[in-house]
Amino acid sequence: MAPRLSVVVPIYNVERYLEECLDSIAAQTFEAFECVMVDDGSTDGSAVIAKAYAEADSRFRLVQQKNKGLGAARNTGLRHLGGSTEYLAFMDSDDTLPPGAYELMVATLDETGSDFAAGNALRFRTTEHYQSHAHRRPFRETRLKSHVTEIPSLVTDRTAWNKVYRRSFFDTAGILYPEGILYEDAPVSVPHHFLAGSVDVLSEPIYHWRVRDAGDMSITQMKTDPKGLIDRVRSIELVREWLIAQPEPKFREYLRSYDRNTLVEELPMFFWSVPDGDRGYREAYQQHVSRLLRTIGVEQINALGAPLRVKYRLTLANRMNEFVTLQRMHRLYRRRAQLLRLGRTPAPSA
Repeated sequence: MAPRLSVVVPIYNVERYLEECLDSIAAQTFEAFECVMVDDGSTDGSAVIAKAYAEADSRFRLVQQKNKGLGAARNTGLRHLGGSTEYLAFMDSDDTLPPGAYELMVATLDETGSDFAAGNALRFRTTEHYQSHAHRRPFRETRLKSHVTEIPSLVTDRTAWNKVYRRSFFDTAGILYPEGILYEDAPVSVPHHFLAGSVDVLSEPIYHWRVRDAGDMSITQMKTDPKGLIDRVRSIELVREWLIAQPEPKFREYLRSYDRNTLVEELPMFFWSVPDGDRGYREAYQQHVSRLLRTIGVEQINALGAPLRVKYRLTLANRMNEFVTLQRMHRLYRRRAQLLRLGRTPAPSA
């Protein structure tokens, strides 16, 4: 059976999870696929596991390279695709798929002709699966042949792995994953949403996104690592640079809506980590977030509600002690409000 779908799986030091990941691909009810596994210089037994799958199942192929990072591994996978596949997907090597994921997405694209399909995701641990908070709002309901201008929350759909692309669309867009940074998904996923003629949005969970245990956390789970903050800001900047470079007037409005989402939803996620971060994390927050805020401009900041506006002004003024005090008060207020909603009496403040 000639493959219709190419699945790119970057692999780096995931021997603990890799078999579960590859088993879930092999078990797909949609069987006409090729899986391009890219071993990114693993130092554990990951490459041995991947090689065994390639030897046992002709749909699996292994490409090996020196360690270059996730974005580079995805780009390597793209260079090693079979020549005739119609569709393209990415998967991270510590995650899993429900059995009907690719059958549902390919069948939907065959029906609609959309440029890509994007689906809901569940987080999972060993004992439980639950709704991914990041995917809850964009994928609340199924809407076929839609667009980010019709579903504004799709601007938060930044992950690479909950999508099946029409390969001709992906190739024509010509956007590769940035290399050498974390959060490399957004500079590809967000532009694709703006470029697409139509997108199929599926409320069905088509991806299981692992939460690693405390002793084996991924880098993006480490909330007070300065590199994560720095790279996330850089990821936002790369999306902005792409939007600014587009000549059509509609992209000016796209930029404005993206900037507002950045200010209202994405940057505030850092607020909760700043009180817990060390001096290096706080300095990274002040330096890199301030740079981004100055680029977005005071007009957008002044249009925000008072709580956000105050926090951004404290950030720009490098008044981090006051910022931390305010954020701790906000955290305390939120905890007390949650306890009251649960019918519990908060302990008196010291």
